[in-house]
Amino acid sequence: MGALEAALRTARAHGGKAFVPYVTGGAPGVDEALLRELADAGADAIEVGVPHSDPIMDGGVIQEASRLALEAGTHPDDIFELIAEANLDIPVAVMTYANMLVRPGFEPFCRALANAGVSGLIVPDLPVDESASLAPVADGFGIDTVLLAAPGTASQRYEAIGAAAHGFVYCVATYGVTGARTELAATAREVVAAMRPFTDLPLLVGVGISTPALAADAAGFADGVIVGSALMSFFLAGDREGGIGLSASIRRALDASSV
Repeated sequence: MGALEAALRTARAHGGKAFVPYVTGGAPGVDEALLRELADAGADAIEVGVPHSDPIMDGGVIQEASRLALEAGTHPDDIFELIAEANLDIPVAVMTYANMLVRPGFEPFCRALANAGVSGLIVPDLPVDESASLAPVADGFGIDTVLLAAPGTASQRYEAIGAAAHGFVYCVATYGVTGARTELAATAREVVAAMRPFTDLPLLVGVGISTPALAADAAGFADGVIVGSALMSFFLAGDREGGIGLSASIRRALDASSV
């Protein structure tokens, strides 16, 4: 068990609901101080995205964040340096796409993550069928390989995901790409319910969680939430205070939901 899984299990054991904000590394306003402010606002862990030219899971906000980061010349090494310099006392997971790992090789990439203090890895376009070669390498560096569970998945695949995942299972709330939604899709509850029989890992809901109310709704059946586009909308607009304020509000809503 890596530090990411341990922290989320501890939060659950104490009756809490996990809050994991997402930011795109290299995007405007995303610096070491911002990561610390998110931690101070009550994050249990932070997800940092490595900008990619074809972010197939991501909607318009994260696509724009990636575009701006890449146009600024952001390299994966810059993201690792950002995380290392933030020196957080909560776990950090990196989100990226498979070719970013395949090109340098799993071992060099995971070594770089470990050297930066990263304890989790999320690769949306690496299905469970193809994760077996990555997981032992990541495990060797103390990095939890987080897998995604999406709506409409066959029961056998939910079982395979539950058996292979580490850290937590990223339960995708709805069909489609990331982005703020005005209501929580019924599929969010369906994915969490489908995963429960197959794993005791924390089950976190992501994609579409945009308000404290939606976060609290998801916490009614899941172990926590991941919030990305709603926060990045503030940071891309230069409203750092607004993004931190939303984070603190989500933390309060999650705490209230677990009383």
